[in-house]
Amino acid sequence: MRGADPLRRLERRISLRLDARRAVRRLVRSLPAIAQIVAGVVMAYAFARYVLDHELPIVAVTVTISALGFARDARPRRVLETVVGILVGIVVAALIVLAVGRGVWQLALILAVALIVARLVSASTGFAVAAAVQSMLVAVLPDPEGGVFERAVDGLVGGVVALLVTALIPRLDVLRTRGESRALFSLLVESLKGVAEALRRGDTAAAELALSRSRRTQPLIDEWATSLESARAVAAYSPWLRRGRARLAAEAELLGSADLVTRHVRSIARRVEILVRDGLERPGLAHLLDEAAVIVEALGRSVDDASERDRARVLGLAMSGELSPDTVPGAVRVPDQVVVVLLRSLVFDTLIVCGLTRAEARQSLPPL
Repeated sequence: MRGADPLRRLERRISLRLDARRAVRRLVRSLPAIAQIVAGVVMAYAFARYVLDHELPIVAVTVTISALGFARDARPRRVLETVVGILVGIVVAALIVLAVGRGVWQLALILAVALIVARLVSASTGFAVAAAVQSMLVAVLPDPEGGVFERAVDGLVGGVVALLVTALIPRLDVLRTRGESRALFSLLVESLKGVAEALRRGDTAAAELALSRSRRTQPLIDEWATSLESARAVAAYSPWLRRGRARLAAEAELLGSADLVTRHVRSIARRVEILVRDGLERPGLAHLLDEAAVIVEALGRSVDDASERDRARVLGLAMSGELSPDTVPGAVRVPDQVVVVLLRSLVFDTLIVCGLTRAEARQSLPPL
């Protein structure tokens, strides 16, 4: 039992270090958003306070913060939706305050109406929450000197500033979408190599691990798609990011191909996990999976180096000639040949991504 205490202390220290590293990474990733929010708040406050002479422009500040936020999705449309939701809440609350005043039952009425109107206007739950929060500020705080609708003006100021900041001070982290692509292709290559090892040794555990890895690819696809969509929206809106539009368009094309490759890898991993349960070694199929891993790895590197796509095409063409179910060594049974057919689909789609027409890719494969 005494020996267990040092082990627990060591595990605790390791856990604390990992938590500290995660915290630092989280902070570093958030720095662009922090800079953007601080700049936006200063601009909104300064304009409302010193240009419009609003004594307490709290709504301008809160609208800017809410509209920008820390979400990785920094699309101008999302920012605009948040701003509209906030303005809906302010206007609804202001009208009800003018009609019936303030009080407990008026507070309930304002909140209920704001939520009802918000849900009618938009399906977004964030839209409704933004409207509700701002309506409560109007309902609870005393009227400013300029009247109850002064806060609507402040809300409009905050919204306009948020949109301007999104365009003029874009978040660099939003445009760095390559992290998701690298992580995805790395996991796909690991999955294919794991499948190859499972076939080579008839190893069920290796096949299960490869299948587990392939199933972890969907969140990466989703994150990449969200980041890329946001980056393209910001690049289309911002005058400073025009040079990045062509690169983002090419990456969107690669994302589509990566989605197809991911589906093929999952199908192959599922099939192999069932196939190796008999414990037989299949070096012929393993060799093909090793080749497929090299092709997918080259395709992933093409995000940074366009010449890697040419390499993936050459490798794919070389491999396609081997994908006849009748000629793969050891693939004499139908279940083995199914894996070869699945590999044909993977290579076919990869060749199309690398510039071949469907007819050319089909012609490169031996007949079934």
